[in-house]
Amino acid sequence: MAIKVDYVARETFSNLKRNALMTAAAVLTVAVSLALVGSALLVRQAVSRATTQWKGGVELSIFMNPDATADEISTIDRQVHDMPEVKKVTYVDHTAAYDEFVRIFRDSPEFKESIQTPDQLPPSFRVVPQKAELVDSVGQRFVNGAGVRQVVYARDTIKTILKVTRFVTTFLWIVALVALMAASLLILNTIQLAIFARRREVGVMKLVGATNWFIRVPFMMEGLIQGLIGAAAAVGLMIGLRPFVQGQLKHIQLLQQFFVTSSQVLGTGLILLVLGSVIGAAGSAVAVTRFLDV
Repeated sequence: MAIKVDYVARETFSNLKRNALMTAAAVLTVAVSLALVGSALLVRQAVSRATTQWKGGVELSIFMNPDATADEISTIDRQVHDMPEVKKVTYVDHTAAYDEFVRIFRDSPEFKESIQTPDQLPPSFRVVPQKAELVDSVGQRFVNGAGVRQVVYARDTIKTILKVTRFVTTFLWIVALVALMAASLLILNTIQLAIFARRREVGVMKLVGATNWFIRVPFMMEGLIQGLIGAAAAVGLMIGLRPFVQGQLKHIQLLQQFFVTSSQVLGTGLILLVLGSVIGAAGSAVAVTRFLDV
């Protein structure tokens, strides 16, 4: 028996309307669980972006004021190079800092537009001590130096960032997996109720020669739509909350470099849409199977 598109569409929307309350519950659960999954994925990407500047063995950075004078910069430069505890020094001027900024936020024009000229970004010295245990003693020499804005220790920063984000990511994944299981069970239960209400009709269809797929497809489409709507709601939630969350992070020193670009949010959204569709269709397929043995 051939499957017709109009039949599938009619049966799918009829089932959704008939079980509106259960459908709404399933969609809401999918939305919440996938929003948590998306948040976990974006946190991982934000951590990767935040630690970009520390790659290459840099142990600390001495950030100068954006308007530091040439004498102040040369003084710090001379002092750093004269220290026997220092193994390597790299000076990052305004232009290099701007190039790094553009590279980090190349997919996020809204951030790139916030910096109009290289002079707005502070120059810095990237310092690698002879031994890791010398980081503190080297950094303290420049904390109150003329023209110095901030001394940031990569080791402590990365360690703290990874510790916090590892906990947050793990928590989000656990909650998301539990919620996804609940969403799958809700979709499965919704489909089972729809089939149970039509069990005699399904039996008659089997007796007159309807194939399992002819019966199964409308119910799978119902689950797929539920998962897709829930995923779309999760994506909308992430997009809507992104400016607010990143605005709040700017007030926290440790998390100021936690940014995700528009393309990263879009990519994560596409993953959630696929995941929602798969969960919905898979849950429906499982629910239908037990009723096909007539």
